[in-house]
Amino acid sequence: MDTGTAAARRAPGTPGPLASFARFVLFGGGVGVASSAAVAGLAGLMPWAAANALITIVSTALGTELHARFTFGTGRAGWRRHWQSAGSAAAAFAVTSAAVLVLHLVQPSAGALYEQVAYLGAAGLAGVGRFLVLRLFVFATGQTRTTAWAMEPAPAREAGPQVSLLLPIPAL
Repeated sequence: MDTGTAAARRAPGTPGPLASFARFVLFGGGVGVASSAAVAGLAGLMPWAAANALITIVSTALGTELHARFTFGTGRAGWRRHWQSAGSAAAAFAVTSAAVLVLHLVQPSAGALYEQVAYLGAAGLAGVGRFLVLRLFVFATGQTRTTAWAMEPAPAREAGPQVSLLLPIPAL
């Protein structure tokens, strides 16, 4: 058996990148769709941004636990990972809020359907960014970090003597 493959180097029960992404979409998407409905419902009781903030906090805690246990197979999330995940969720909150606020600037009378389209579109883009942050940093094992860095192409080297010229570059 070739123990040099990425699958063989992973800890047993730890999903690979494609399985992790599929689970991320399933769990994150499920929480996201439920959050979208909850934001729409709460927006009738409070300002939209406040509803989005409240639902973002609750859905982030739930999503982080689901991702720790099922998406990345690392067990319980713990406080450190919850706080790290909250940082990426704060960026997602900013993106979703900005998308809906821009929608209202462009179309002040936009209804709930357009709000949902803007919200879910922005949440999808933010979700891809969150997946990368969570996989490569928050829930990364030592092997995941090594694999991520190993995927970068190595610089090409020429055979023979190497000459390096250090030239001063003026500050602009």
